[in-house]
Amino acid sequence: MTRLPKLIGLLFLVLAMASTAAITWQLQAWRYGLQLERQSASQADVLKQQLQTVLHQQQLEQTQRLTLEQQLNTSDQQHTQELSDAQRNQAALRDRLATADVRLSVLLDATDPTSNRAVPAAPSPGSVVHAAPRARLDPAHAQRIIGITDDGDSALIALRACQAYVRAVVR
Repeated sequence: MTRLPKLIGLLFLVLAMASTAAITWQLQAWRYGLQLERQSASQADVLKQQLQTVLHQQQLEQTQRLTLEQQLNTSDQQHTQELSDAQRNQAALRDRLATADVRLSVLLDATDPTSNRAVPAAPSPGSVVHAAPRARLDPAHAQRIIGITDDGDSALIALRACQAYVRAVVR
């Protein structure tokens, strides 16, 4: 019988060690579970803060985009109005040239020795004009000149519109 109590004692010791190991294992699992829960909660808080920051940034960028779109729309309307005004003015000038209401002239170089015209040095007794001598342009040539200036005005307005767009976008 001496072997039996030793065997029972050994069995009891093994059971005690196994139960202690199981209890320790369970306690460690609970402790690690709590740590993982805390880490998960902490991670969730960090992700929530990052999400709020990203949403705030997105709202700021959307507001800036809307502001930029409004500025570009206003600028576009302004340049369209300028272009329309310039075209209306050019059309009115062309109409006045066509009806001979206005005539284009050019200054003549009075000092040019190759000129065949004799230009008086002083105004004639019946004239009060002291201006430089001028020559009238043919109305067809005047129309072409007005067309060229119209194209130039349109190009300058378009250039200003492009520059305003680039300035607004680059800001």
